[in-house]
Amino acid sequence: MFDIVSFFPRAVMQGIPLLFGSTGEIITEKSGNLNLGIPGIMYVGGICGVIGAFLYEQSLPSPVDINGFLAIVIPILACLLGSLIMGLIYCFLTVTLRANQNVTGLAMTTFGIGIGNFFGGSLIKLTGSEVPSIALSATSACFSKSLPFAKDLGWFGTMFLDYGFLAYAAIIIAFITAYIIKKTRVGLNLRAVGESPTTADAAGINVNRYKYIATCVGSMIAGLGGLYYVMDYACGVWSNDAFGDRGWLAIALVIFTIWRPNVSVLASILFGGLYILYLFIPTGTHLYMKELYKMLPYVVTIIVLIVVSLKKSRNNEPPASLGLAYFREER
Repeated sequence: MFDIVSFFPRAVMQGIPLLFGSTGEIITEKSGNLNLGIPGIMYVGGICGVIGAFLYEQSLPSPVDINGFLAIVIPILACLLGSLIMGLIYCFLTVTLRANQNVTGLAMTTFGIGIGNFFGGSLIKLTGSEVPSIALSATSACFSKSLPFAKDLGWFGTMFLDYGFLAYAAIIIAFITAYIIKKTRVGLNLRAVGESPTTADAAGINVNRYKYIATCVGSMIAGLGGLYYVMDYACGVWSNDAFGDRGWLAIALVIFTIWRPNVSVLASILFGGLYILYLFIPTGTHLYMKELYKMLPYVVTIIVLIVVSLKKSRNNEPPASLGLAYFREER
């Protein structure tokens, strides 16, 4: 029988990295920047957090001497810094130098994965591990610590309260982002920049500043998705190329939710569930069935795109200037 109590928490944990990535990309795209480098940025966020945690753990005489506050703050700051640098590189190329956003994003993905594999491999060699991975169990225990009374509440606690703090942070950030975009002047200006940078510029809005800030903030939020995957979902174990296609799923989630981060909260759980569905549905020796199940998130996204295209509603469309460089001289 299908065990929903076991399936739902796994779906949530799979969906949290996607929620971080999609929220960050929505902020970026609302400014008119199409950042296809999100997979690489999430990868860099993960490895930077690993480096911070590794250096901190190595500085301790014993793992039992670990300080929970520092074990959390150091990897988070390292993750945010690495993701911020990636966002600044993207902005410099696309906003300042006006490079093609599609090409730049794909290059950033390749660059980010290469950076992650290089430093990940270096750390693995430093530890002298016999397996191609590095385990940061002490730091991971701080990130994955759930509410102490969750286990006492039966299935309800298991399904809704048995997660690390970053899972709840992802949900809070998504709702705050939705509120800012929809209800505040900053959000109004951001949407104006994404829809018509020429009009926004004429109204006195600093277009480049909004693009820089939105892209960098979005990159830092996306980077937290990589940190969550390593420190919580993977229990502090870093292996090169283990992140899979979660970065691309995060971008697909942006389209699936029609650029609404509050909808991403439930949609990320749906995508996470579809991503691991093959583990809960017996396929026997038919390995091709597992691969077909793994395609479900992308198939669902394509269906949503078709439905949205048929409705022809302006509210369901991406920002009008998405992916286009802004030339002020052409005003």
